[in-house]
Amino acid sequence: MIGSVQRALRLLEAVSVHTDGAPAKQLAREAGLPLPTAYHLLRTLTHEGYLRREQGVFVLGPAAARLGRGSCEQRRREAVLSTMERWRDTLGVAVYFAVYHDGEIEPTVLVESSEHPAVEEWADFRETAHAHAIGQCLLAQLDTGSRLDHLRRHPVEAITPYTVRDGASLLERLAAIERTRTVVEREQYMLGTACAAIPITLGRTAAVMAISVPLAQESRLAPAIERLSEEITEVVRSLMFSISI
Repeated sequence: MIGSVQRALRLLEAVSVHTDGAPAKQLAREAGLPLPTAYHLLRTLTHEGYLRREQGVFVLGPAAARLGRGSCEQRRREAVLSTMERWRDTLGVAVYFAVYHDGEIEPTVLVESSEHPAVEEWADFRETAHAHAIGQCLLAQLDTGSRLDHLRRHPVEAITPYTVRDGASLLERLAAIERTRTVVEREQYMLGTACAAIPITLGRTAAVMAISVPLAQESRLAPAIERLSEEITEVVRSLMFSISI
């Protein structure tokens, strides 16, 4: 163990219980430290932003506050992941969460298992948004200018016999998709698979929750999407705070 780190942590704990702050002597006593050692550590923690000195007392600084927020966000992320794992197990599907960020598709969370594997990313997922349900659902949430910009950078290219053939056809398809409508895709990205994506709006960020099944089990998509749609609002607030977007 590194003693100086342990002593610094004890001081931070002592400061955290005093909403209005506490002087160095009191903190040294509560942390069980010699006053000179406490002074040295308090100055260091203040310099690094973990503490702030105000009118002779020490209070938690912005760096410590960021640690607290990170802990809360981690707990929210774990809760979202747990929910997605439950969906995987009860619905019998791989579950995906993705966002559109800075002009690109960002696959953020994937929950799969050996019994319910995800679709193999055999073609770059970010460059083939036109060919999969997640990408189409995200693009459908964008304005026309943003869609055109995306297609200029990632032109439409047929990767299976069922992929949309050109940009004009894709734009026509996207224009017909309502922002709140689930997008279903069959074998456009991967032969033998069917996928569905539910649109989610997180502030100004376009996002989706999606599932995939083998094409032979496509009949399971509709009831799974219905169940997912009913429960998804429970995790939207957590997604807003816990997923890096």
